[in-house]
Amino acid sequence: MEILWFLLALCMLAAVVGPFVLRRRGGIRQVAPGSPDAADPDTYGFARQEELDIRMPGPDQDLLDVLDVVQGTQEWRAASQLLSGTPKEGEVRWQRVQAFAGAASLELAQRPGVGGAWLRKWRAESPKDAGGAAVHAEFLVQQAWRSSTVGTDDFRVILEEARTVVGEAALLAPGDPVPYLVELAAARGLGYSHEQFDQLWAKIIDRAPAHMGAHIAALHFWCEKWHGSREEADRFATAAAARAPQGSLLAALPLFALYEHLPEVNMVRSFYQSQAVTKAVEGALFAVHAARADDPMLAHVRHLLVLFLVRMERWSEAMGQLVHIDGHVGALPWTESSDPAAEYTVYRALAVAGYEANGGSPATLLR
Repeated sequence: MEILWFLLALCMLAAVVGPFVLRRRGGIRQVAPGSPDAADPDTYGFARQEELDIRMPGPDQDLLDVLDVVQGTQEWRAASQLLSGTPKEGEVRWQRVQAFAGAASLELAQRPGVGGAWLRKWRAESPKDAGGAAVHAEFLVQQAWRSSTVGTDDFRVILEEARTVVGEAALLAPGDPVPYLVELAAARGLGYSHEQFDQLWAKIIDRAPAHMGAHIAALHFWCEKWHGSREEADRFATAAAARAPQGSLLAALPLFALYEHLPEVNMVRSFYQSQAVTKAVEGALFAVHAARADDPMLAHVRHLLVLFLVRMERWSEAMGQLVHIDGHVGALPWTESSDPAAEYTVYRALAVAGYEANGGSPATLLR
């Protein structure tokens, strides 16, 4: 009987892994790194795994420069100045608040009791600084999810504290949607009722109706694994895409809804050739092509497209996304892994291998 169960398990594993290891025509063989037959991402100018930046989805040199100063000197003023000069209504402010909070949280994890001292000084020395309050609130949210177990008393206490700081940040910066974006994650963890969540969402929509980052954060709440359902998440994403202004990446939101409801084990090989997946991917590709080249949310969509395009065996299109995002992996789907750089590298290697197995080369790759 044990042998039968073992064979069944092998069959299930083959069904899941097979589409990524073996192409139906011609075949993609997994070989040892360094083998003469191995597809080499280096030949495409891609960054080595250890060089990948897991903090951000794409480049923001001003942010990187300020982070270097803040973490090197443990002084907060450069961070405050950067946020003060970042427009409230755009996507960049939200990404920078997340990055500062994440940097402080990681410092504290690496050096308990000492790391992130610059954020504590920022709040103590300038309690009326709106940027500092927003970063502090987001820091607490990240701490709750990173250091506590969902549903425990510790988890709820930290999120309740975050919600208090959100209120302070909102009073300090009227019209800024970021404090309420921070509250979206707290609302998910604290289990807001649908009515409470709708009230919070109305505050965000009033301030930034086409904010892609806000929609992605809100989508999590409506997913089946949290406080909604597959149908509610699809309805939320489809409605946002339908009313998206021209050039908005909101047209890609249904792909994020699809990703949130992927089966943990997919036994149907044709799933990634299905109409539902194809429609969502085509919508995201359309949004990418129509968006401004400097849209700060563009990298987020490209990262998710890589996962789907590889699984759909659309190697050339996957490579077309990789040339735009390589070097940074701080985005879905990689950040859901314990090692985002390693997860991204696997998909990049599969894209390169599939591309070359079908006649592609560095010379034929459009950039």
